[in-house]
Amino acid sequence: MAEESAPAKAPARGRPEVLWPLFASLTTLDGIGDKTAALLAPAGIEKPRDMLYTLPHTGVDRAMRRTVRGLTFPTTATLQVRIGAHHAPRVKGRPHLVEVEDEETSFHLVFFHAGSGWLMRQLPPGETRVVSGKLELYDGVARMVHPDHIVSPRAAETIPPYEPVYPLVQGVTQKLMFRATRSALGLAPDLPEWADKALVAREGWPSWRAAIGLAHSPVGAQALDPADPARRRLAYDEFFAHQMTLALARAKARRGKGRPSTGDGRLREKVLASLPYTPTGAQLRAGEEIAADMASGTRMNRLLQGDVGSGKTLVALLALLNAVESGGQGALMAPTEILARQHAAGLAPLVMAAGVRMELLTGRDTGQARAEKLAALAEGRIQILVGTHAIFQAEVTFRDLRLAVVDEQHRFGVRERMGLGAKGRAADMLVMTATPIPRSLALAQYGDMDVSVLDEKPPGRKPITTAMVSTGRLGEVLERLTTALDEGRQVYWVCPLVEESETSDLVAAEQRFTWLRARLGEGRVGLVHGQLPPAEKDAAMARFAAGETGLLVATTVIEVGVDVPNASIMVIEQAESFGLAQLHQLRGRVGRGTAESTCLLLYRAPLSETARRRLEILRQSEDGFRIAEEDLAIRGYGDLIGTAQSGMPRFRIADPERQGALMKLAQDDARALLAGDPELTSSRGEAARTLLWLTEQDRAIRLLGVG
Repeated sequence: MAEESAPAKAPARGRPEVLWPLFASLTTLDGIGDKTAALLAPAGIEKPRDMLYTLPHTGVDRAMRRTVRGLTFPTTATLQVRIGAHHAPRVKGRPHLVEVEDEETSFHLVFFHAGSGWLMRQLPPGETRVVSGKLELYDGVARMVHPDHIVSPRAAETIPPYEPVYPLVQGVTQKLMFRATRSALGLAPDLPEWADKALVAREGWPSWRAAIGLAHSPVGAQALDPADPARRRLAYDEFFAHQMTLALARAKARRGKGRPSTGDGRLREKVLASLPYTPTGAQLRAGEEIAADMASGTRMNRLLQGDVGSGKTLVALLALLNAVESGGQGALMAPTEILARQHAAGLAPLVMAAGVRMELLTGRDTGQARAEKLAALAEGRIQILVGTHAIFQAEVTFRDLRLAVVDEQHRFGVRERMGLGAKGRAADMLVMTATPIPRSLALAQYGDMDVSVLDEKPPGRKPITTAMVSTGRLGEVLERLTTALDEGRQVYWVCPLVEESETSDLVAAEQRFTWLRARLGEGRVGLVHGQLPPAEKDAAMARFAAGETGLLVATTVIEVGVDVPNASIMVIEQAESFGLAQLHQLRGRVGRGTAESTCLLLYRAPLSETARRRLEILRQSEDGFRIAEEDLAIRGYGDLIGTAQSGMPRFRIADPERQGALMKLAQDDARALLAGDPELTSSRGEAARTLLWLTEQDRAIRLLGVG
């Protein structure tokens, strides 16, 4: 078995030998051959360890009953019966009936398509058997169709009083899963304790080996609850292993040689003095946290999280100016050219007030102009560079990059973020997101980062009136928009697709643009979407920002960062087809000026219950963090990690959505262990290494340099 699961020469400090049987072939388990193994593989069950971590999701009460009399049908029951007469079918397709008697009454066992010879051997008349299965009434007589279990009284104990029911794949039965999990349990070793002993005692948790056994042998429905001590302990172990990985990554980043950047504040003071408003307490707090990180001897790795309109860009600029005050340079990277240009335009007056040179670099910069920018950057004459992924290109070099800021970080991979940071010597990293992240997801995905949260909005941001309107009232909406445009107001009209599709009935931006232009006039309506050539896209945005066009038809290309203060009406067509977080981001494009702002959620009736709930939440609240939590509750963690949150870990037992407090406990424990034992060389540290191998946290193992 060990030969199947480990290389001939196991690396020093590789997977502990005690775990080898759990990482052998799945075919080492009872009842599983190559064919069954192939059926289970797509479900992620490829070795005995995976079978151990496939827990029953429900159970069947098979406690012994004296009689069927008095039971409420249908129900499952286990009874000792005396076998009576057999009634073989005389007509094809009819069932074979077997009369049986319990202690008080008689009932029938029913079999379809079963051979009479086999049934006579299984159920010999005059003998006693224990049968278990689902009972129902048929023509006033109780009957059990195809009992799940038929055993002699001596073998009655082989029927568990409460039988676990496992998730199945096609071609695999409950009996096979039960047999295979018992076989896997036989391979589960006693392992040293990796959890904090005081925590284990306080929570009343069993050991890992006992917990896995109890989870596979529930004694009742309560043992299937995530709050059951055995299941809670196993969930904690998964969280703990994951948080150990993040904590190791965090520790490694902190061990990386940092370069203290301690500015004198002169440039930041000029910017703050030029502002027409006072920054919020949250902005000032986040700025102090970032400045403290930059002044330390370790590299900063911080997430700045703020709702729409919370003022992240100002906080980022203050951090960039701190880098400049320290004699270095800063870079701000945005995911799209529209957003990069928006940042550059928005920051320009503030940078001018500070007397600092800032330039924009995108893929459209070519020839002599590009060469001059690159030379100025390499010589340090450009102090702040704003750009798209064009910043990553090899020929883009900095004289002294101190701080890299990445906006809308979820649109970039870790490799891209690290690539920007690598352009400086130990450059600090600040990543920003305007998508509020539920606490549990932030813990799971960003546990290796320090987090600053902007939970206040700058003064002057007016509430947005949000209304749900059926597409049947499109004429009324158009009348209202015509009046608003005549008053000088501006409107976004967002559609779910760019162009008409034969496979979708979603409204396309180009189709709606043509319709609106015919009714409102050619010069009043603009169009922008991601498939337009960059020059056309910029021209359309520029005309809208300048007020030359009153209504801009768009796709979600305007979801992030676009800032036109005079735009005070947002129409989202077929709002039911968008996610809750995306709707919140789109709505955040209005409410930025002095006018009262409105968001119209146009929907096609009838709405599904889920779609209605989503739109109602948006109508009731502007709190992005509450909306994010509601989005998680509606869609579920599994759906989120399968789509937008593609970097999220997958857990087999733990549930980040409902066990956020347990994950925070695991994070605290992991950080505390590594603070006192960074190399995991203590007895508890060695046990934690075993857990990392068991839970396949290869990233953590690599960070420890152990294989």
